[in-house]
Amino acid sequence: MDRPAWAPEGVDMTRASPARMYDALLGGSHNFEIDRFAAEAGKKLVPDLPRLALSNRAFLRRAVRFMADQGIRQFLDVGSGIPTAGNVHEVAQAIDPDIRVLYVDIDPVAVTHARTILMDNERAGAIQADLRKPDELLAAAGATGLIDFTAPVGLLLVAVLHLLQDTENPAGMVAALRDAVVPGSYVAVSHLTSAQRPEDAARLGDHSANESHVGIRFRDRAAITAMFDGWELIEPGVVELPQWRPESERDLHEAPGRSLGLAGVGARR
Repeated sequence: MDRPAWAPEGVDMTRASPARMYDALLGGSHNFEIDRFAAEAGKKLVPDLPRLALSNRAFLRRAVRFMADQGIRQFLDVGSGIPTAGNVHEVAQAIDPDIRVLYVDIDPVAVTHARTILMDNERAGAIQADLRKPDELLAAAGATGLIDFTAPVGLLLVAVLHLLQDTENPAGMVAALRDAVVPGSYVAVSHLTSAQRPEDAARLGDHSANESHVGIRFRDRAAITAMFDGWELIEPGVVELPQWRPESERDLHEAPGRSLGLAGVGARR
């Protein structure tokens, strides 16, 4: 298997990556055959997976616009994946060119690609770090000079917490990041859920654990809502992806009661 020119040296091309699978579902080009195979296998189990990916991406853009409208001028996107059209920095800097954005991901392909497209953008950058090591992540973010933790931060945890197992304490990871930001900050969370379609969630969960070896953890509404402990939930609370403040019919990718994702935004008071 030949390594594409855009892939960094040493990257494992035989193991599927959540970031690259997501890129494949969105129709991107920065993924490997193993990622496309895993994404296609998932689509055979649940054919509307690409629609779910689009709904998640649309939520991200709406959450960024909402936070920017509240005065947030710096964003920390943890588990950012591979930047595609409608990136955080594109959305935010269209509102205010001075907004700063730092992308964080554990996947070297995602980080390398992000750095490539940000080469001429002094107010955006990307680092490789692990959400499971929040102290190291926060230190690395602060060292870039892009994130000032003495000012409010827009924290983005979009489609990443379901990659953590219960033993890794995802709620504790959110709490560690919460404690690092000042009042006036916001957090956006989206998470795969078993709330609406438990059978489809079970099929995809089994596939991720036994076939693609990604290990996605579907959680119920109560578990996802608990991740906002210490944050003040913004209306309409934790809801299906398309139902969080849709701006147009285009945002309603999925019929009510059918989304495999829940999302919400919280404020640090």
